[in-house]
Amino acid sequence: MDERQAAVTESRAPESGMPDFFEATPMALWLEDYSALYAQFDRWRAEGVTDLRSWLLQDRDRLRHCAGLIRILRVNRQALSLFGARTQSELMDRLADVLRDDTFEGLAGELDQLWRGHGGFHSQTVNYTLDGRRLDLSLKAVALADDKQPWDRILVAMEDVTPLQEARRQAQASARDAREFFQQAPVSLWVEDFSAIKRLFDELRGQDISDFRTFLDVHPDFIDRCLQEIRVIDVNDYTLELFKADSRDQLIERMSDVFREESRDTFAEQLIELWHGRLFHQKEVRNHTLAGDALHIHLQLSVFQGHEEDWGLVLVSLTDITARKKAEAYLEYLGKHDVLTQLKNRSYFVDELGRLQRKRTPLVSFIALDLNNLKQANDEGGHAAGDDLLRRFGEVLNKAVDRPGQAARIGGDEFVVLLPGLDEAATRLVRDNIQSLIELNNQYYGGIPLSVSAGEVTCRNPDALEQALKDADQSLYADKRHYYSTHERRR
Repeated sequence: MDERQAAVTESRAPESGMPDFFEATPMALWLEDYSALYAQFDRWRAEGVTDLRSWLLQDRDRLRHCAGLIRILRVNRQALSLFGARTQSELMDRLADVLRDDTFEGLAGELDQLWRGHGGFHSQTVNYTLDGRRLDLSLKAVALADDKQPWDRILVAMEDVTPLQEARRQAQASARDAREFFQQAPVSLWVEDFSAIKRLFDELRGQDISDFRTFLDVHPDFIDRCLQEIRVIDVNDYTLELFKADSRDQLIERMSDVFREESRDTFAEQLIELWHGRLFHQKEVRNHTLAGDALHIHLQLSVFQGHEEDWGLVLVSLTDITARKKAEAYLEYLGKHDVLTQLKNRSYFVDELGRLQRKRTPLVSFIALDLNNLKQANDEGGHAAGDDLLRRFGEVLNKAVDRPGQAARIGGDEFVVLLPGLDEAATRLVRDNIQSLIELNNQYYGGIPLSVSAGEVTCRNPDALEQALKDADQSLYADKRHYYSTHERRR
């Protein structure tokens, strides 16, 4: 797919605060620019396109055109390792070898999710390594908050699910190799007997129980009984490795350490699926190793063919998605936080303000803040000095503001503290605490001192929150004018 642009920013340092995670994350990450695609979508909507997926698949050249609008900004070391590339330039120069053949089907689905306003996409697709090996990938992408252009920073996380997909293909291709596959499969496989649970279900149906979910709510002990009735027939070697067990017997004896109290709710949902006849289902669950480490697991349960009536043989496949969950948590963090200051970002603040308006919160206070010395810091020490000043103020606000209050960076040197439920006196205490921490911060840091101008307003009318925020800004500007006029007289 040589139409895909490789407009790479070689050796460009990522945004402050991101380098360590971006490079060290256990998943392959790509930072991409979809802003040209966003503009193309607007043109197609104006031309009357409604069903984007069908429209793209009617003409593959349209997909190639879309791919050509995507710019690759950066990839991490894990991505280079995954595709067998020595450098970012090598990977970008050979994108035609990576993205080809059956890649387009997945691309159409990804573009359709963006078209429908999901703010990202999740898909299963196929890529190829530079030496020609097929990669089955699970993609999770999110559009990072940005005030410049829509979709100009899309962070794509790639999970290599080739072992699981290959294992499934092998199992379907040759029943003769089933046992060898079971032991060597690079995913956790359990063969279990659910026949006792099937008999319990039949007894309940004989008692005219129809609302099984309500039954479980009234009889939670039934969940524990079903857990005890499961008979583990076999597990593969990877299962022992995943759960850090010395032997199959040890693992079975310590099942209570693996499936803790928090697992009961997800197991209850599995029972409900079986009650309604869904003999294949999948869920994300949380288990633990015998060493106590938390595992995020993608569980797939399937009743073996020929055992649909008695559930005597059930295959449970567990895929470790702990690394993916950590990456998703970081993606979610980026969507709500300012990386430099570790405060909430403007996008979060706008959403939270809207939530307070919808809830008709009767009392909300605002403290608007603005750094006084940022320009001086940038002029004297460069942007690194300015970033350091912003980072210091982030430390102050993170310590000064307690929940349910929230502090957000909404602009370059502009900050807002949102204080639901606090009146004027309590808000004044928060502002005084901020000032005290600023003074303490200045004792530990040399150079240009940290200084802020501030304005505060308390609002008791849920319909006037936006006006109250403007009033806080006006109060801030008055304080800033007073600061600079005083500063000039002293100088």
